Amino acid sequence: MGTKRIVFIGAAGEMCRLAIERFAIAGGDWELALYDIRPELLASLVHQLPPGRATAARLDLFDREQLDTAVQGAALVVLGAGPYTRTAGPVMEACLAAKVPYLDFGDDIESTLHAMSLREAAREAGVPMYIGCGASPGFTNILAADAAAELDTVSDIDMYWVVGDERGAVGRAVLDHMLRVAAGPCMTWENGGPALHQSWVETRWTEMGGGLGLTMMHETAHPEPVTLPRQYPDAKNIRCFGGLDPAPYNGVIRGVGLAVQKGRMSMKEAIDFLEALMTNKGGSIKGFRHVFSGLRSVVRSGEATWTQVVKFIALAAVGHTFPHRTGLKVEVTGLRNGLPAVVSRRTPVTGPGTYFLANMAAATGTSCAAFMLVALDEPHGTRAGVFAPEEWADPERVYQALERVGTPREEIYEVSS
Repeated sequence: MGTKRIVFIGAAGEMCRLAIERFAIAGGDWELALYDIRPELLASLVHQLPPGRATAARLDLFDREQLDTAVQGAALVVLGAGPYTRTAGPVMEACLAAKVPYLDFGDDIESTLHAMSLREAAREAGVPMYIGCGASPGFTNILAADAAAELDTVSDIDMYWVVGDERGAVGRAVLDHMLRVAAGPCMTWENGGPALHQSWVETRWTEMGGGLGLTMMHETAHPEPVTLPRQYPDAKNIRCFGGLDPAPYNGVIRGVGLAVQKGRMSMKEAIDFLEALMTNKGGSIKGFRHVFSGLRSVVRSGEATWTQVVKFIALAAVGHTFPHRTGLKVEVTGLRNGLPAVVSRRTPVTGPGTYFLANMAAATGTSCAAFMLVALDEPHGTRAGVFAPEEWADPERVYQALERVGTPREEIYEVSS
């Protein structure tokens, strides 16, 4: 077998960088072509990879000629540049034209729907396009499929994600995504069919792993309820709930997100404000007004007390970074041997000293690296079309791939009661 040329677009981003580093751990005969609009940021990454295996170059993915040249002949193209609402379309189209496999860790509904609209074109081109191959969506889909396999019928699938304090490691694309999922329309699957809710309005409490304990979660716009019904069309409800840790962060992002939704701040103003806030550079008075509105809602809902909110504000104001806690969980309800049953999976550990869920970049990048291995292990021509993780990746193969990229088995998942 010859050398496989694997193309990364947006390679300098924190999550994509982690995916590259952890993919390299698995070894293999590959050539990594790293592209970014800021190639100077890739020098240290190229240096730490095996000698002669990686190259770095500048790419403006919106320049079709540059993009076509970059993806030509690739064994796999990995898109790590966001926001996916802007970047996925051009790269998917270039991969279709070049007839090369595509993989991303997109986490918004818009790019997911666009990808799904390309199913027939991908089949005709003989190209596999793997979407949502991160932590959530991605690993959550795999946990859901694994849990569902223990049941005879599936009625409800509930997915949960919590992201911890990420100050210093959050890019503008991530902030853009968070604002969109914290306020605005939320496509979901309810009573056996598609439904439209409002993000962050419906809440529920669930016991999360990784030391998070009983946590209030908020229904959020995410791709899982859009893709999973293709695999489980008879399910009654498929929902995704998310949250930030510590709890007052939910008020911050909800307050600013509502301001954007209602036209009181532009998306750029909101991202500028949050970026300044997270780097302790202050922020606009208008932005703080919306933050305090969001914090009041956190107290009214019972998610946090005023004492907790005041302590959070005081610590955040002096640049304190809260201990990182991230968690993923799924619960699948249905029938087994004619009796009602609930099967669940969740991540058992998180934070400093762990490998898989040390932070959001680790969770997403490690998951992406594992999905890459599974995709590259597929014989050429095995499949063509657009696929969410539950449609093509066997759970045990994903777990094994996570181990191949360095994840201790005991960190991958636990069965929760």
